[in-house]
Amino acid sequence: MSRGDRGPLDAARLTAAAAALGLGLAAIPEIDSTNAALARIARGETSDPDLAGLSWQWRESEGPHGAAHRRGLVLAAERQTAGRGRLDRSWLSRPGSGLTVSLLLRPRTVVSRLGWLPLVVGTSLVSTLRAVAGVPAVLKWPNDVLLEGVKLAGILVEVVPLPSSAPSVVIGFGLNVNAEPGELPDRSTSLLLGGAHPAALDRTELLERILDGLVHALAAWEADPQAARAAYLEVCATIGREVRVELPDGSADTGRATDVDLEGRLVVAGRAYSAGDVVHLR
Repeated sequence: MSRGDRGPLDAARLTAAAAALGLGLAAIPEIDSTNAALARIARGETSDPDLAGLSWQWRESEGPHGAAHRRGLVLAAERQTAGRGRLDRSWLSRPGSGLTVSLLLRPRTVVSRLGWLPLVVGTSLVSTLRAVAGVPAVLKWPNDVLLEGVKLAGILVEVVPLPSSAPSVVIGFGLNVNAEPGELPDRSTSLLLGGAHPAALDRTELLERILDGLVHALAAWEADPQAARAAYLEVCATIGREVRVELPDGSADTGRATDVDLEGRLVVAGRAYSAGDVVHLR
């Protein structure tokens, strides 16, 4: 196992790659939360000088002509001081050891379909990791990325309500790339530890590929929302497993997960769940 490169992301290369996808991009050393920072931009509340360029691009894209040329924004940070995952869990990563990235987008779909967005993002990330890193990544419902049963990446999708327009969405993900055992939480792994192809440990190259995959996956979903379900079921390791669903009210249900319905809910023992923490049982 060779240690991956922990040098900073190549911001110039990433900016050019993002622009080709219709995205504005900033790569910065530190932020409280990439998701929170982009949500502030969407609401017009940011005063951070490091994000002034992104904020300007977002305002420019609001017009009828700008939206055709600039699909959204990307913010990558080497360190988060208040990063969050699903269910308000913290997400920490040492500089250079992973990717901490968020995208701000205006979805070209009806609001009622946004429940599928986290699953579409998870499917795209798994597909890219399989192709680039050569690892057998899978999803645990709804969108935790697992490798050999432990967590490799987490995804948090948040809707940003706006008073005078359709909502925007922030898609955030944290991916462990070069992290070593002492740097990871329990039951977590990294591409380095998982035996990924060396090319996947180049974080700049990897992020380029992830962004390309996401943009194309989102466009395909917007064009044909029904196709997302079949693609998701192919990579979701929760289906067919005995699971425990730990619900927000503190209760838990146990049973066999049999399906993900048309609304993206997990079906366990005939009951559909839209939220909860799923534990795969042996």
